[in-house]
Amino acid sequence: MFNLRVLCRDQPQRAIALVTSDHALIFHYNTVGAGAKTAPRCQVEFSNVSSANLDGYRPLGAGHGTLGMITLGEDVFVCVVTDSSEAATVRPGESVSRIDNVDFYCLNRSDYDYGLEYEPSAQFMADDRYGSEGKDVVTEHPFLAMKKLLGDGSFYYSLDFNLTDRLQDRSDKSAAFDIDSLDEDMLWNSYMIHPLLLFRSHLPPSEKAQLDASQLLTSVIRGHASTLKIPATVPILPQVRSKFPSFLSIISRQSSRRAGTRFNSRGIDDDGNVANFVETEVTLWVPPGIAFSYAQIRGSLPIFWEQTPGLIPGQQKIEITRSSEATQHAFNKHFETLELDYGAVHVVNLLSELRSGEAELSTKFRQHIARSSLRQKEGSLGPEHSLLRMTDYDFLAETRGPSGYEASSQIKYELADSLDGFAYFLSEDTSRPAAAIHNNGQSTAPPSSVILQQDGVFRTNCLDCLDRTNLVQTIISSMALESFLRHQGGRLSSELQMRHSTLWADNGDALSKIYAGTGALKSSFTRTGKMSLAGALADARKSATRLYVNNFTDKAKQKTIDILLGRLANQVAVHLYDPMNELVTEELNRRASEYSSTRHTRIWVGTFNVNGRDAGPGSDLSPWLFPDEPEPHEEPDIFAVGFQEIVDLSPQQIMSTDPGTRKVWEQAVQECLNKRSKMNGTSKYVLLRSGQLVGAALMIYIKADALKDIKNVEGTVKKTGLSGIAGNKGGCAIRFDFSNTSICFVTAHLAAGFANYDERNRDYETIDRGLRFQKNRSIADHDTVIWLGDFNYRIGLGNQIVRDLVAQRQFQKLYDNDQLNLQMIAGRAFQFFSEGPISFAPTYKYDIGTDIYDTSEKSRIPAWCDRILWRGSNMRQSQYNVADLRVSDHRPVFALFDCLVDVIDNTLKDSLRRKLYEQKQRDALSDSIHLLDLDDDDTMSQDSVSIAPGLPPASSDRSKWWLDNGTPVKATLKPPTNTIPNSNRLSNPFTPDAEPDWISTPTPPTSTSTRTPQSPTPSVTPSPTHRIERKPPPPPPRQSTASSVGTTSSQGSGFVSASESPIERSKVPPAIPRKPISLSSPAREERERTKSGMDLLGDDVDVDEGDIRWKPLLPQ
Repeated sequence: MFNLRVLCRDQPQRAIALVTSDHALIFHYNTVGAGAKTAPRCQVEFSNVSSANLDGYRPLGAGHGTLGMITLGEDVFVCVVTDSSEAATVRPGESVSRIDNVDFYCLNRSDYDYGLEYEPSAQFMADDRYGSEGKDVVTEHPFLAMKKLLGDGSFYYSLDFNLTDRLQDRSDKSAAFDIDSLDEDMLWNSYMIHPLLLFRSHLPPSEKAQLDASQLLTSVIRGHASTLKIPATVPILPQVRSKFPSFLSIISRQSSRRAGTRFNSRGIDDDGNVANFVETEVTLWVPPGIAFSYAQIRGSLPIFWEQTPGLIPGQQKIEITRSSEATQHAFNKHFETLELDYGAVHVVNLLSELRSGEAELSTKFRQHIARSSLRQKEGSLGPEHSLLRMTDYDFLAETRGPSGYEASSQIKYELADSLDGFAYFLSEDTSRPAAAIHNNGQSTAPPSSVILQQDGVFRTNCLDCLDRTNLVQTIISSMALESFLRHQGGRLSSELQMRHSTLWADNGDALSKIYAGTGALKSSFTRTGKMSLAGALADARKSATRLYVNNFTDKAKQKTIDILLGRLANQVAVHLYDPMNELVTEELNRRASEYSSTRHTRIWVGTFNVNGRDAGPGSDLSPWLFPDEPEPHEEPDIFAVGFQEIVDLSPQQIMSTDPGTRKVWEQAVQECLNKRSKMNGTSKYVLLRSGQLVGAALMIYIKADALKDIKNVEGTVKKTGLSGIAGNKGGCAIRFDFSNTSICFVTAHLAAGFANYDERNRDYETIDRGLRFQKNRSIADHDTVIWLGDFNYRIGLGNQIVRDLVAQRQFQKLYDNDQLNLQMIAGRAFQFFSEGPISFAPTYKYDIGTDIYDTSEKSRIPAWCDRILWRGSNMRQSQYNVADLRVSDHRPVFALFDCLVDVIDNTLKDSLRRKLYEQKQRDALSDSIHLLDLDDDDTMSQDSVSIAPGLPPASSDRSKWWLDNGTPVKATLKPPTNTIPNSNRLSNPFTPDAEPDWISTPTPPTSTSTRTPQSPTPSVTPSPTHRIERKPPPPPPRQSTASSVGTTSSQGSGFVSASESPIERSKVPPAIPRKPISLSSPAREERERTKSGMDLLGDDVDVDEGDIRWKPLLPQ
């Protein structure tokens, strides 16, 4: 049964509504501010159905909940679960559903309203073809692969409880589902649901509770969930008798932190997350309310390692990509997190000593455990209280004998002590009868009393953490279940054992399909306890299928996973428009200095073509690595060392590169660096990562005390030799994040030959555009980029001319004819990169062991083949020079950079954001109260706040700043004595004018009249003997000319008498009326025809008040 309807409105603006029986969540697309480089802006409103205006909406579909929102270019899609099925029931009232299908509804276009049909050719989200900017070209139906991924049966959700938590973690929480308690490590739609969770966090508490109750927002895990009912006839606990069945369930939750496919996601990252990390929980619920739970974890070996796919089984090469010193901090983070979440950890390592790659990994694993922070924390505790212990169990060797996989059960004896010490989770509820609990699943799970808790965890691993791991975890789970039943006076019956094995076999198949693309090997033994011929043939078929999937389809699947999790470099998140949030963001940017800072770091970069000679590592590298004697505090934090031709470029080396020579150079460089750091008493250098493409190698060394600021270290290569087939030419790159600044180093060996500069340009373009890190990062996606290597660009002058100019040290003339310089000026290579001034002689080609240029028969023209280029607004080059090492026909080049690294405290930033948002909400509420016209006098007592320094507070109906302190609402300006306003000034008082503001009043003529003409002139003190005559004021005069005020008319005085009454003065009309009017009456018109000289405003004219009417001068 569907929980919601999906409705759509096309006019006047497109909108999508998710409507339940009581509530509606309506999405609007906001075109203002949306663009290709900004997040598409949307608006969301949540309301009751009764108050929502759903006129004009048409049905699109129905569903069970929304997974969130995702963008593609400027298009925004709402993802809705459209089909699901029940997968598991942990306890009555706690069901788990499996997602069978989803749909993506476009918020701003109707193109996808009728759904997306699966096409066999649409295997991935975005092709690997590149457009003009090297970005992905989107396929016609972009979400086919996403629909296929989300509907593959590995995603689960629950509307009854928090599925991201195990039973023990939610035993002390409210039975109501609390979205705030979700574990983001296990939440797979965290990227898509984040905008809606942010919207939810800004709702009032009552509306937030209504949104949660509507069950519109869905939280999703990936893994496996299933339940097998145990009939009441099957005895489980002797003291419990019930006519209701028991539930045996298994729930596996795969972490989303380092998610991916088999060969694309290995090892650990700098945050301590490991690939294929899965928490598997087995639960047993026995009526009326006894609940058992036991959790185990699996995960990739927690060191930095990679494995390349290959078509030959067992021959995929394993490479450890980071030194032990640079790995320990991440290793410690991983186990400290496990200890915090689960308690003590017992590692079960199933790697084989018979395979060289696995044996090397096991050796490194043991070394890191011996140096781990948990071991140091144990102190004087005995082995029985160890926080971290390890059991090496060579599964392949132990099961090679005649007993086969049955011999693996012997591991029980090595794990029994820890299993008894860890215990299990047990809770019991007997307050409610079983009949009330089994009310068709409509009742929530009853509150329980915790009897026992699990205080430790087994962490099992093999190479892939699939087949061997699943079999051993089945054994451990069976031991825990048997221990629980034994403590309750029961036993593990064959019926229960069979169901338990079936659950674990299904679990192994499901997890293997997620990570490797096929079901688990050895699953037939897990199910039945015996290995049959049919099972062996099935395993062979699965192995062949894995080879195809891992080599040809996993890359596309990895990209789809990265898009789902929002991890592609050029991916744009949905932006929900919120005026309050906009204000907070602006204020947050203005106060960036409160949560961010810059750190100065020094970077040394060097490149050396060693010409395939073995004598280099044994020579003193100090003149190159430390050309000066730096002060201890000036030692570089980062050394980027690039080599070319470290091996002979023979066909054998091109086909299969030998890393032995690279490791010799790694050791030689590190010894030289640490020899100097030891002399200065500073922190030592550790090898962060190295990479190699045949003869080109790149090594990054970091100060040990800076390792905590390094994250997301990756390396990759790009071949350019023989049109991208051979690695004799190409590039090797390493990138990482130093705090909040991304840095990328690229060493390259480009095409040789004097006239082949066009081919070198193409090699550069191939590396720059084609080299890709994980999550689709390109070289251009970094804040700081440094290229170093043998670029092979030559000097376009004759041999003898070049040699003569070198002898004369006229390097500028040589540089003016340098091919790389000319190609950069023309914009054909290294666009927007910089190079420091060259003040050293050409670095190629010397007679080995001398400072004499090539005297061989070829007599090569000297050239600056070895170069260092850089790009980044945070960089400044302080040195660029050559070292006098004569072990090769090249001279090594080095450069020193000062770099500013951004450091952002995200915790402090988030805290400040929350405070600002709460403050803006309070201010908005206060402003809304002031805007209301209330009779409550208490509202007037609230203090007004100035909107800016030096300005008064904002006015309102209750408060007017210009009336404060009893100030009257009238002008207080007094004119000078005997003056009137100058009517000849321009009407705009702010326009510069040469006319004075005031003019003197001439002496008025003597008049026998008892009244004086009224004029809008300044007031004067009246005579005390003057008789006040009260009569209605005349209407405003017509101001047809500039001289109508303060001038003398033809029949009367236009001046004010000094004895004019204040009351009469108050009746003076404004000098400039709002609308031109005329005064007319039949009697007055007759008089004016007989009295030709009478002034229009003359008071001597007797006008009846009833005869006066207002007449507009201008047509209405």
